[in-house]
Amino acid sequence: MPQLQLPIFPEGVTQITDLLAFKKENGEVVYFNGLMPIFAHGEQDVRSFRMITSFLYVKGFVQQSDLCRTFGVTPIAVKRAVKKYREEGPGGFYAERRVRGAAVLLPDVVEKAEDLLAEGVSVTAVASQLGIGADTLRKGIKTGRVRVKKNSQQSNMN
Repeated sequence: MPQLQLPIFPEGVTQITDLLAFKKENGEVVYFNGLMPIFAHGEQDVRSFRMITSFLYVKGFVQQSDLCRTFGVTPIAVKRAVKKYREEGPGGFYAERRVRGAAVLLPDVVEKAEDLLAEGVSVTAVASQLGIGADTLRKGIKTGRVRVKKNSQQSNMN
């Protein structure tokens, strides 16, 4: 027969559930299962906070309402963190943020593209020759970043 565990915690903790609690001390947050510390992170370490709370949720130790009530986070914040944990694992919280790549239509590229298009070269051929995507060049033409003479513009859009 399984033995019941009494909810015994160190002094000064804040309970999350009957079996989990945390304590802020000396700039560190320590999570406890009874008297046993299970994880610790810096008080300002938001990534580790999101990772451990997502872990506790995914493993079934806490509910979303427990996290919202105890830490004052919004339900959508919990859902986003849990989604990241499920898709990318703990490492997803520490990975470099994905940012948009560098601009492709730089002034020198635009100048070369305009010259080639003025000579009557097709958009697809110009894009291939300059090493950029044909859709990128078409979008540049459409938004006016790449200027094409009226007479050759319609024949070059292929």
